[in-house]
Amino acid sequence: MLRLSHLRKTYGNLVAVDDVSLEVRKGEVFGLLGPNGAGKSTTIGMCVGLISPDSGSVVIEGAGDPTQDSVRQHLGVAPQALAIYDDLTGAENLSLFGRLYGLGGRSLGDRVHRVLDLVGLLPRASDRAGVYSGGMKRRLNLAAALIHEPPLLLLDEPTAGVDPQSRNNILDTVRDLAKAGKTIIYTTHYMEEAQRLCDRIGIIDKGRLLCVGTVAELVNSHGGKSVVRVDRSHKHERIETDDPLREISRVLSASESTDPVTGVHIDKPDLESVFLSLTGRSLRD
Repeated sequence: MLRLSHLRKTYGNLVAVDDVSLEVRKGEVFGLLGPNGAGKSTTIGMCVGLISPDSGSVVIEGAGDPTQDSVRQHLGVAPQALAIYDDLTGAENLSLFGRLYGLGGRSLGDRVHRVLDLVGLLPRASDRAGVYSGGMKRRLNLAAALIHEPPLLLLDEPTAGVDPQSRNNILDTVRDLAKAGKTIIYTTHYMEEAQRLCDRIGIIDKGRLLCVGTVAELVNSHGGKSVVRVDRSHKHERIETDDPLREISRVLSASESTDPVTGVHIDKPDLESVFLSLTGRSLRD
């Protein structure tokens, strides 16, 4: 559905995206993860034709280069920076974006109604967006990306800074869109979101795509060992192992009555383990 070939983008001496090649399959939810400044938003910008690569290409299946207006009809974008107008109502925002995509008349009105209902904003359709909560604005931002029924969605941090209820609504909406056959690129800092939603995940850092695969594939390749935490009355042990059950059996059989085991916990590697293993634990500003 989307093919990136050897994309490169620099800003002076800063290499924002460095030789990124990637294919996103039709109908999948593809997660793009990375620390702050890793190159995610620049990559998304090139995918939608707003940023010109220094070299390489972006091709949308059956359409072509997204720098062309006709090709952008196939894209729905919910950017990290909210793309809504506070002085317009929720319905007026969506009507505006719909008209920009060539929609009009009864079909536009019906579409506005359905999309507002989808994101849970129909009861507040006549309220100005400026009085919406942060979570409501995020949901309206998503609705604007859906108004023209695009086959390919690019969602850049769609749950950033939202309340739990809005976050749950957005995640449910993304799942429903995926079931309906939409192709979705999803960037996030929340590992549990990526694990719940994404068919495959790519991790990018310092402009380079480090790995691509399913969660299980990435954990097996880069997650490291399991950790067995053993609690005793006077101390705590932390044991890295490839076979946590065997390690627990060994610890329990060797337990002494003078210092018995009071608790055992297994921490298995997960997507966060993979992320930290590949990108490091140092703070990013």
